[in-house]
Amino acid sequence: MLNVQRMSTEDGPGIRSTVFVKGCTLACRWCHNPESISHEPELVWQEWRCVGCGSCEGVCEHGALEHAPSGILIDRSKCQACGACARACPAGALELLGTPRRADALVAELAHDRPFFECSGGGVTLSGGEPALRPAFAEAFCLQCREAGLHVAVDTCGAGPAEAVERSCRHADLVLYDLKEIDPERHRAFTGRGNAGVLENARRLAERARPGAIWIRTPLIPGATARPDNLEGLGAFIAGELGEAVGRWELLAFNKLCAEQYRRLGREWAFADATLLESGEIEGLRRAAARGGVAAERIFCTGATR
Repeated sequence: MLNVQRMSTEDGPGIRSTVFVKGCTLACRWCHNPESISHEPELVWQEWRCVGCGSCEGVCEHGALEHAPSGILIDRSKCQACGACARACPAGALELLGTPRRADALVAELAHDRPFFECSGGGVTLSGGEPALRPAFAEAFCLQCREAGLHVAVDTCGAGPAEAVERSCRHADLVLYDLKEIDPERHRAFTGRGNAGVLENARRLAERARPGAIWIRTPLIPGATARPDNLEGLGAFIAGELGEAVGRWELLAFNKLCAEQYRRLGREWAFADATLLESGEIEGLRRAAARGGVAAERIFCTGATR
């Protein structure tokens, strides 16, 4: 597991506590949670917490850390993500992303957030990464949330074996399903994988879902998914193949909040120079989405514009 983000208002209805798991079946070039792509634990340094004591260097047995004038440098070719440096850091400046958690212990912890859920119609969301990579955990987690009286949603990209996707969503009250790109070749170019399985898994979930139990989410990425033809094509698929199972379609405006995390992970971000979309562009894409056949009142645009 990566972390729990509390007081979230963007991962389903009401105020929510979102659990992020590590590892994803896609590698989207625009990914806004780059720390969730890899299955393996990863070390990051947060400079604003560092007191420059050098404790981390002293415990690293692999020589992966260097205390330079600019701060702590991590040699990722040497780092084994053992966590010794993070445990030794008195200020919490070094953090190991990715720790094992039991479903029952996690649900018990999240139950303390119940007052926020009850006053807002919120609950818990299991996100990622991709929950379907750990279908047994996802199934147990969702079932235990429901048994505890907590509304639970699963956020999935739908890329993976049908059985794993269905199992991870089986006990969810709500499924947040990502549909990014209707063209299969562009989908492969942007995410590393074609979309045939993604579309088929969406159909399978919709066949078994209650009316309104699926919310579709589409990121509007400049130069990639934010195209009228893509939104119109996705709209035609949603209206023609998923029907009344879809209660809401969210168009998520591109943002740059993840840029710092790419830097901390030592990675280049393909969309570092992209700019936010203008409000007029967002509205044009919403109209294109509605032309595909989805009722306009079920299409919602979220996020910042310029």
